[in-house]
Amino acid sequence: MIKNYFKIAIRNLLRHRLISFINLFGLTVGFTCCLLILTYILNELSYDRYNKNADNIYRITRTFYNGNGDATLKLSTISPPFGYYLPTDFPEIQKMTRLLNIGTTSLRYKDKLLNEQDVYCADENIFDVFTIKVLKGNPATALKDPFCVMLTEETAKKYFGDEDPINKVLRGNNQFDLKVTGVFKNFPSNAHLHPDILISFNTLKDSAVYGEENLRKNWGNNSFLTYIMLPENYNVKNMEARFPAFLDKHMAGQEYIGQQASKFTKLDLQKLTDIHLHSHTDYEAEPNGDIKRVYIFSAIALIILLIACINYMNLSTARSSLRAREIGIRKVIGARKKELILQFLGESVLLTWAAILIAFGLLYVVLPWLNTVSGQNLSIDILLKWQVLLPLLLSPIIVGALAGLYPALFMSSFQPIKTLKGLFKVGGSNISFRKVLVVTQFAISIILIITTVIVFQQLKFMQNASLGYNKDHIITMAYSAQLNNGYESFRNTLLQNPDIKEVGRSSRIPTGRLLDGMDAYAPGNDSMIPVKADIRYVAADYDFIPVYGIQMAEGRNFSREYGTDTSNFILNEAAVKAIGWKTSQETVGKNFRYDNMDGHIIGVMKDFHFESLHQTIAPLILKMPAPVPNQTYYNAISIKISGQHLASTLSTLKQTWEKYQPDLPYQYTFLDENFDKLYAAEQTQETIFATFACIAIFIACLGLFGLSAFAISQRIKEIGIRKVLGANVSGIVGLLSKDFLMLVGIASVLAFPIAWYAMNNWLKDFAYRIDIQWWVFLIAGIAAALIAFVTVSFQAIKAAMVNPVKSLRTE
Repeated sequence: MIKNYFKIAIRNLLRHRLISFINLFGLTVGFTCCLLILTYILNELSYDRYNKNADNIYRITRTFYNGNGDATLKLSTISPPFGYYLPTDFPEIQKMTRLLNIGTTSLRYKDKLLNEQDVYCADENIFDVFTIKVLKGNPATALKDPFCVMLTEETAKKYFGDEDPINKVLRGNNQFDLKVTGVFKNFPSNAHLHPDILISFNTLKDSAVYGEENLRKNWGNNSFLTYIMLPENYNVKNMEARFPAFLDKHMAGQEYIGQQASKFTKLDLQKLTDIHLHSHTDYEAEPNGDIKRVYIFSAIALIILLIACINYMNLSTARSSLRAREIGIRKVIGARKKELILQFLGESVLLTWAAILIAFGLLYVVLPWLNTVSGQNLSIDILLKWQVLLPLLLSPIIVGALAGLYPALFMSSFQPIKTLKGLFKVGGSNISFRKVLVVTQFAISIILIITTVIVFQQLKFMQNASLGYNKDHIITMAYSAQLNNGYESFRNTLLQNPDIKEVGRSSRIPTGRLLDGMDAYAPGNDSMIPVKADIRYVAADYDFIPVYGIQMAEGRNFSREYGTDTSNFILNEAAVKAIGWKTSQETVGKNFRYDNMDGHIIGVMKDFHFESLHQTIAPLILKMPAPVPNQTYYNAISIKISGQHLASTLSTLKQTWEKYQPDLPYQYTFLDENFDKLYAAEQTQETIFATFACIAIFIACLGLFGLSAFAISQRIKEIGIRKVLGANVSGIVGLLSKDFLMLVGIASVLAFPIAWYAMNNWLKDFAYRIDIQWWVFLIAGIAAALIAFVTVSFQAIKAAMVNPVKSLRTE
């Protein structure tokens, strides 16, 4: 019997080739999209799960509050003294390990001199907490002694080639020697951080590097990633409830505006496997994913598959009249309703099986595209695990059953007497249900059109918004204390090139994050009183403001003409408002205290977007620190160029750098490249949205094409009679298209409020956002109507052009 069902299914699929192709194509595309997105989702959900203790590892995060109790800063890092006190105060901590990203570090081996970005100081027990494969060296002792270093396999190859790296010496920042004591395998791509170089944490105890005293007492340097391992099934709420008392005990004397530590700061535990998708602190080791994006892409995949299933239901019920006689005969010779249902479901499942097999083949072709767009390294291997592959191979049964259930129930209910006498007509509730399905398809398509347009508008808004500074033609380079003594000579040499306009230094540069802040005090009635607002800090020299073209609202910039400017301050307008002063004019000249340093406010900058448009403009203070031998508060050099003669300008820059910094690699970036990275996630989302919206619309139109072709074929005689009676082609096309366009109109009415609600919520993630315009909805509705009209009119024109004599002779 099953063999017979199979034969009948194959014959019916071949007999109605157009409808079979549309169904197969739609389901194949739907499954391909699902497999693509499933690959992405499984990869996102797999982050850090390769660690054998992943479920018991937690990262400690820290949140800061201002005087009003508002959270102003959330960090994934904490200060080093916590590392001394946590294990003693919380005996349930089985192991604790810390990592410190020391930023751009130059390493030299013989004639190789390179800048490295992912350089971390790591506790010697890091291998007891994280699952890291050590290829060379002893993991128990490799990071025990100061100035020892472990390299990834790739980094070791870069410096030493095929030589054995063990006991080789690398020169770091031209200041200290690092002995290679081990080689470890690169962290997997699905890790939330990827160190290339691990320097022993004990190196930090050297006073020339950081100092043991700082490790014990510096509560202000919140730069240390701190992970703890807890017992299995431990309730972390128990530990978090004891954190406030712990803070007050060990941070006594660290009060902020008269408050105990637990009032202005808070510690939390974050599960290792939650970091990638659920952590969005102000500082992360690397850019994380977003669980919202996972939900959105999952919904898109299911929507596309749903549209394909709707096509199947629509076309199967529409062509039911062609199979009415077959069903009548089968019932007369004894076929039961259950057997007919199984046959029709079998046809549906067979088609779905074919679709998913083809989809797996297409996945190999299109997966590289998704890797390019998403910037990830996704592999089909993640689908080949039996826990994933088995449900995938069984999914055609579920999808086929869902898509084919209604057509099976509908067609198996035909009465044999009516079908054999030719009295059967497809109508009534069946047509109404098909209309509901068409409306659903186009409502989904219209929603996707609207969301794509709004995502595109928001992205363009962020890229083209007035930033309050000029980001064009600015080159940035790392700054080192080694340049302190020769900086003015370095700067003047560069400025001799007429295409180099300004050169300035700062601790941070626009497009970065503002993470540094200290206590601030403003004049009160008879004394300096604490400022409750959180004011962020950037160290800047005389030329920082001119380099970026930042406008002054009042007062002046730092100037070489004044020897006292190292004790003066410049605020932005947001800081003036946060402090409670009314105007910039009254601000200039006031006394101010910041980080226990007293001075005067000499200027007020107009607000500018130092960070991305995801964040509101933060209150900001610029301070020009006094020079300190062998130390620097500056981390970056910013160079404004004309944009003309770029090659010669870069050549001058390279020659000057190598003259003054021969022991540090020459490396630069353009600021606008950093700016583009701020919105890379939105750019990716917009590309994927647009692609899948086009796919969804195409599948919907394909279904409409098949449905309209069948509907028009049922009205051939009517069209012939109308032509004989004088109807022209345009009139017939309008008549045949009217019903479908009405369905698109209903779909638009349903889609508009859903799209508005979804996108209004999405835009709430942006501090600066566009207003949703009414014309976006109008254009989406008109676009959907035009697409539907073109799809239907192709068949309608073809039918209207047929000679009426031929159509009336058909029967």
